[in-house]
Amino acid sequence: MMLFSAQGAGAKTLLVFGDSLSAAYNMAPELGWVSLLEKRLQIQFPEIQVINSSISGETTSGGLSRLPKLLDRHQPDYIVLELAANDGLYGIPLNIIEENILKLIQLSKNADARVILVGVRLPPNYGPRYTRRFFNMFEALADSEQVERVPFLMDKVALKPELMQADRLHPNAKAQPIILENVWPSVERVMGLEN
Repeated sequence: MMLFSAQGAGAKTLLVFGDSLSAAYNMAPELGWVSLLEKRLQIQFPEIQVINSSISGETTSGGLSRLPKLLDRHQPDYIVLELAANDGLYGIPLNIIEENILKLIQLSKNADARVILVGVRLPPNYGPRYTRRFFNMFEALADSEQVERVPFLMDKVALKPELMQADRLHPNAKAQPIILENVWPSVERVMGLEN
């Protein structure tokens, strides 16, 4: 887990809670989009502390077992929730995934954290019916729970081989600044950072 400290009174905490897509899988941690986010915030808003609690291979059920302790320990003001890709790859029924994400959102909201729900897509070989319903689930949950949403974490990345690792599932280091730009507008809105 990476912890970037902020100085001074009135500090706010942003918890990134995800899987390998947010854990800088197979690269130096400082190259990942979460570290790039932290660096940008340190320049513009040094009072914001970033904690990356993402773990490669994490599922929504695993996240449910870990999140309460993290919320209690860090008391985040904001949480970037980026999970479900592994659930989808394992073919877990969508109603279970949706129920787990809903519980994660509600746990976060009950801890007074403002949520940014990150949308992810599955590879097309999982079939159009499952993959379409999987992707649409994030928008439906964000709407019903009235939380901010990043439409698609890997926008402008997933279909470009030069931005993907050899497994074709994980973005490489060159993709990380693009991923940051996909997430940044939602972070700005939730934190009220827009000019």
